[in-house]
Amino acid sequence: MIQGIIIVNNHGKPRLTKFYQQSSALYALSEPQQQTIIRQIFTQISSRPDSFCNYLELDNASSDMRPMENDVKTSKTSASDGAPSNNNSLKLIYRHYATLYFVFIVDRSESDLGILDLIQVFVESLDKSFENVCELDLIFHSDRVHYILDEIIMGGMVLETNIGAILQSIKDQSKLHSQSLTQAEGTTSTSDNATSSWQYNW
Repeated sequence: MIQGIIIVNNHGKPRLTKFYQQSSALYALSEPQQQTIIRQIFTQISSRPDSFCNYLELDNASSDMRPMENDVKTSKTSASDGAPSNNNSLKLIYRHYATLYFVFIVDRSESDLGILDLIQVFVESLDKSFENVCELDLIFHSDRVHYILDEIIMGGMVLETNIGAILQSIKDQSKLHSQSLTQAEGTTSTSDNATSSWQYNW
């Protein structure tokens, strides 16, 4: 199960953060705590040479990421229900593209190579949707980035890996958005004409 996705630039500034699974200790953290974890994760992955593998255990990233006592109790309860256990069972899988790090936080049930391929699918979908995607696209078109991500992953589960199908869904969504804007403009124009006619007759 995918627990979270983080995109940060080479200076450690987050460009996208999304946490899944309300049972996860990461999801329950406050925003300042999440920002602290993002900085700690960036420090770990940015200091690793390119020759190193692209995954590491989350509990080795920082002692501050280990679950608190309450989280351990919760994780033991959830483990009996078949849910993911505590932070010690999570790992980071990432890829570095130009000025951006794409980091996926997953549990042990996920395949390392499978997640690396999924990151590649996400990046290629962004690249084809924005035509050579760059960091500014993630800043000024964050809603579109989230749309693309939601076509690939929903609730921590992988929905689609076919880039063509993902892009087609985005195109269909954009078409519906354009149609709704056109209808809204037409309604506004009709309303304005009716108002002008009423004022003239009066």
